[in-house]
Amino acid sequence: MLQYGFKRSLTPFLSSTTTFIFQKRSYKRVMNLINPRDEREYIPIADHGLIGNLRTAALVSVDGSIESYCVPNFDSPSIFARILDKDKGGHFSIMPTVPFTTKQNYLASSNVLQTKFMNDDGVVSVTDYLPRPRKELRTTPKPLLPWLVRKVECIRGNLPILMQCAPAFNYARSPHTTTIVDDDSVLPNIQKKAVFESEELTLDLRYVVDNVMEDPEATEPEISMEFLDLSAKGHKGLAVQSLLELTEGQTVTFILRTPPTVTTRAITVASEQTGREINVLRRAPDDPLLTKDLMASVLHATNRYWYEWASQSTYNGSWKEAVMRSALALKLLVYEPTGAVVASPTFSLPEYIGGVRNWDYRASWIRDSSFTLYALIRLGFTDEANSYLEFIFERLRNKNADGSLQIMYTIHGGKDLEEIELLHLDGHKGSRPVRIGNGAANHVQLAYDDWLLVRELVDYVVSIINEPDLSIWEVRDKKRHFTYSKVMLWVAIDRGLRLADKRSLPCPNRNKWLEARDTLYEEIMEKAWNKEEKYFGQSYEDKDVLDSAVLIMPLVFFLHASDPRFMSTLKQIMKTPEKGGLTSNNLVYRYDTSKADDGVGGEEGTFCLCTLWCIEALTRAAEVDRTLLPKAVNMFDDFLLYLNHVGLCTEEISVAGEALGNAVQGFTYALFSSYVYLHSSDNFSFISHVTLISAAYNLSRTLNRQMSL
Repeated sequence: MLQYGFKRSLTPFLSSTTTFIFQKRSYKRVMNLINPRDEREYIPIADHGLIGNLRTAALVSVDGSIESYCVPNFDSPSIFARILDKDKGGHFSIMPTVPFTTKQNYLASSNVLQTKFMNDDGVVSVTDYLPRPRKELRTTPKPLLPWLVRKVECIRGNLPILMQCAPAFNYARSPHTTTIVDDDSVLPNIQKKAVFESEELTLDLRYVVDNVMEDPEATEPEISMEFLDLSAKGHKGLAVQSLLELTEGQTVTFILRTPPTVTTRAITVASEQTGREINVLRRAPDDPLLTKDLMASVLHATNRYWYEWASQSTYNGSWKEAVMRSALALKLLVYEPTGAVVASPTFSLPEYIGGVRNWDYRASWIRDSSFTLYALIRLGFTDEANSYLEFIFERLRNKNADGSLQIMYTIHGGKDLEEIELLHLDGHKGSRPVRIGNGAANHVQLAYDDWLLVRELVDYVVSIINEPDLSIWEVRDKKRHFTYSKVMLWVAIDRGLRLADKRSLPCPNRNKWLEARDTLYEEIMEKAWNKEEKYFGQSYEDKDVLDSAVLIMPLVFFLHASDPRFMSTLKQIMKTPEKGGLTSNNLVYRYDTSKADDGVGGEEGTFCLCTLWCIEALTRAAEVDRTLLPKAVNMFDDFLLYLNHVGLCTEEISVAGEALGNAVQGFTYALFSSYVYLHSSDNFSFISHVTLISAAYNLSRTLNRQMSL
């Protein structure tokens, strides 16, 4: 297992009794069997779970490796990016040294992830999480600890485990030094910790040992760290590793963090002897002493935080488990300090293996964020929407010089998202280039003061309705009059008018807005409609190109789903690509890349967002034509089969069923909104999960209505 440096670095200090490393045992090759002696290749994108703390997030592979992790924020440089370069991207792995099978799951109603390693001799679980304090209403809130916690516990028998921590700072560009020093944060015994220092960032790796067996003679595991040289793989600094020989009941919890600069603080207390005030030193709240009890309470608080948040959901439809997992995934996309919502916590994962469509989605798209919040509101979560309103109103107060907003901002509200290609990284399965930043950024209870900002924005929309753009797909060749963009301009004006009427707000340009809205509607119906083929085209200029983005029409009430023109378009989209459509095996492509010149080139998979839009369009059309409802349900059930082992979905799915693109993709989770619609009794979703929620919501509502007839 050269990937882990095991034979090279551990052999010198192994005694003759540690024969488990080289034992020869006959294992039958079965599904999901992993042999650590094999050279480790890339793990499929779908074979990961996601953990987070509303500041950043980490991908955890089914074989126990942290594959993607940026510190301290979503858009910070990575310290682990093995998913983008298996040799030098950086990793934090915990896995057996003998063949094993693996299972991974989330704890109930939680974003705490558990990975189990199993073979005939033993079972070991690894519990991964980024701590969250509980929401305290009556007491002083506890600080958020910026830690990555990995709790390793032997459940049965014994299973030798190898831990490796190999950070690669600044997207594997910066060198670092590694030391193993005394750790004074663990009492009563001084033990060792590893310290990794680069020019930009310092990390330390600590641990706490325990034994959960009630036997008074039960012993705690002994931990010894050693240096690991992976320079032959391209690493720019030493890693550390530790061989764990755990027996039943023994646990070791690893804590990786950025150590605080101030570890103690002076406070004034009254002396118990004299009653006089004296100054004493106490550890800073974000640097507590590591104890077994502390780590137990941190895990408990994190679990309770997620459980209490999920308990606010008002959804009671048939697909509750899938909907709630999507909601929990969406919550991980929120950047709590500003209220911004990232499109995805990952960057540069390919839309097609070996292709060039590899983008950084760790920014806040206004479009994606609105879909995400719409889905959460439908499920009863409103705090996230209120926080995002503050974020977006601040952007409205700082518009561009021409009065426009950008399509995306950094999670801190910044406008600079310079796109850079990291040519030193291999890319996932050789999919290059690896990109950070995004060059698409430059594409072009309500208070009265907020209404003035909204009014200015609608006035700006009216002023640009005749301008071409680069579409929802952010094409990179030439601007055109894209149908989707025109529909969304219509939506902006229409919602401005509705808001003014509903709240009786002053609207001096009402007549101008009305004229622009109605003119735009008729223009779309005339210039986007392909009279010969009977469908709405991708743009005024390319009416012969089919684009599934037009499926948004009934979702934003531009047309009813039963409108003859929309139904004709929907039927064309649902044909196979060989027959001029965009649907393959109940999955929908964005558009035919061989016909549409988007300035990028290459191929891509079916788009989860588009599949879910199609499901929701079918569901809405089924309110008039009941024969379409079984098709919508069947298509939705088929889509659920492509969720991964822990209920997460990516941006795209290949023709072979492989997950593609960045994960977790918020756009896709909006899907569940269709599902809820089918089963809800209301009168009235990583965006994939948003759309999933939306699809589920509408499917639920429609099914309930038709069952009551």
